[in-house]
Amino acid sequence: MEIYIAHTRKFDFQKELYDPIRKSPLNDNHTFTLPHEKTDEPFNSKEYLKDRSNLLIAEISHPSISLGIELGWANIYKVPIICIYKKGSKISNSLKAVSNNFIEYSNDKELISGIEKMINKP
Repeated sequence: MEIYIAHTRKFDFQKELYDPIRKSPLNDNHTFTLPHEKTDEPFNSKEYLKDRSNLLIAEISHPSISLGIELGWANIYKVPIICIYKKGSKISNSLKAVSNNFIEYSNDKELISGIEKMINKP
């Protein structure tokens, strides 16, 4: 499965998001696109979501306009969306317009197991 990871740059996404995903069994079973893993250059997420992505996982703990735009594109292109957020984060109720799939997590283990359960849900 081709999975796009969407997030804001308002936190240490390399350490808190990319590293746990790359070190998990999920990385062996799916193709993850981590848009700022190797460069800070803009990534054409609109075309990727339109043409290649089977799933978008959005880290929504930190709201941002650009993240909202990517969620809108995924919704328009009918790409399923999973929203993940850190326990205690205030998340927008408007996200329920694009997804019914939410995962709250406190640590890397909960993050990865929540994603695994959601991906493997019948």
